[in-house]
Amino acid sequence: MANVSGIPVYKDIGASPAPAASQDHARVVVVGAGPVGLAMALDLGRRGHPVTVLTRLDFIAHCSKAICFSKRSLDILDRLGVGDRAVAKGVTWNLGKVFRGDGTDPVYQFDMLPVKGQKRPGFINIQQYYIEEYLLDGLMELPNVDIRWGHRVTAVNNSRDGVDVSVETGGGDYGLHCEWLVACDGARSTVRDCMGLDFEGRVFEDNFLIADIRMKNNDFPSERWFWFDPPFNPGKSALMHRQPDDVWRLDFQLGWDIDREAATRPENVEPFIRAMLGEDVEFEREWYSVYTFQCRRMARFVHDRVIFAGDSAHLVSPFGARGCNGGFADIDNLGWKLDRVLQGLASEALIETYNDEAIATADENILNSTRSTDFLTPKSAASLALRDAVLELARHHDFARPLVNSGRLSTPVSYDDSPLSTPDEDIWDGGVPPGAPVLDARLKDGWLLEKLGDDFALLSHGWRGTLPTGLHVVEIDGTAADRMGLQPGNACLVRPDQYVAARWKSPTSNKITTALERAGKGAS
Repeated sequence: MANVSGIPVYKDIGASPAPAASQDHARVVVVGAGPVGLAMALDLGRRGHPVTVLTRLDFIAHCSKAICFSKRSLDILDRLGVGDRAVAKGVTWNLGKVFRGDGTDPVYQFDMLPVKGQKRPGFINIQQYYIEEYLLDGLMELPNVDIRWGHRVTAVNNSRDGVDVSVETGGGDYGLHCEWLVACDGARSTVRDCMGLDFEGRVFEDNFLIADIRMKNNDFPSERWFWFDPPFNPGKSALMHRQPDDVWRLDFQLGWDIDREAATRPENVEPFIRAMLGEDVEFEREWYSVYTFQCRRMARFVHDRVIFAGDSAHLVSPFGARGCNGGFADIDNLGWKLDRVLQGLASEALIETYNDEAIATADENILNSTRSTDFLTPKSAASLALRDAVLELARHHDFARPLVNSGRLSTPVSYDDSPLSTPDEDIWDGGVPPGAPVLDARLKDGWLLEKLGDDFALLSHGWRGTLPTGLHVVEIDGTAADRMGLQPGNACLVRPDQYVAARWKSPTSNKITTALERAGKGAS
């Protein structure tokens, strides 16, 4: 495996040449070619917009990053045309188990897909570089997307009329002016630094060791296993996940006062692995690294014509799989809004609703990650006593099991106060309210989510009436209608990101038109 500046290479691409002119122009620039940046470019590119992607690397990295992709992320990847490849390659799992001490029976287990009969599973595990490869393959089919490898952003000058970017390449430097810039350049965002912006939040005093190893001939199931106070890491925690290609993700809590460089040396890592898996286990090193929990975000994600998404905007601890999944939620929220602004169908007020809704998602992820971290690493004797009591009670009492927090896993966030939603005018008993994502179900000729498309859609349970021009209608009944809470004659309006914008027991053409205007233009 080749290495560039200490980073292992999965797929070598090579640097792109600098443009011939010293000053270039683009409509939309995406900075960063990780999964979030590539998904952002693919979303806008599939909608027909010219997109320029700038990335300082000229390869896809082969290192230990995101591996757990939630059902909601798989639904987004489906919409972008790469979901089938991800699921075919990934390890599917729905069940997680939590162990304590040397017990072989879990004190608690949970199902990440409690509502069955949906197209996608609760989670898949797959190495991040595969997701990047699939997204890149999708982008290669679009002539309107220009990916510039080995092009490093060195300065950003932002205004209400556009963004001027200075770019450094091995073949010469140049300037690039764009209407919009989407910063997807990760936790150490150059764009954020160039603009003098920073994160707010907490850094937790603990370190965790990631050991990705390759091993065959084992009988561990495709489940998420988590241990509190195991005999192979007493007083701390550990985690095990299966990945494709016989690769396993092992995670060990180390404590705060450690030598981080020494902690990743093979002679110090391998005793952990053998203590967990057995002295005779045969394995090969894939990747070892140490990380620290962080739960932080920017105060705002929208700054005039510069928009932040993914790790450049917010950071959470890895337990809970909220990092990359949260980034996909960002681009799913932003893509259709920026599309409408670029088409002249909405004002920049619609982009401001991305700021509001993406911050709501980040805050919920940070809240859950913070609670998980506090449960995993108690900071006082009282917190430790409470944690241990919960674990002991969970062995025998149902009420205590949901209190066990080994990392609340990523689930879609609802926008309860979104200005794009039309409040219910009727009393509903169940169903999916405005501001919440559509719940998938099998239809006679496919799946509900795949019928929605990339634009607004009306779910109708037998309603007949005059519709706004071009509004896509999906007729549903049976399980799909039951899950959405629609009775005969009811209907609901769905946003392009598959979130409900409005619902009615007695819809009319005027009500639908008004709700569509509100959701599509960001009107309050």
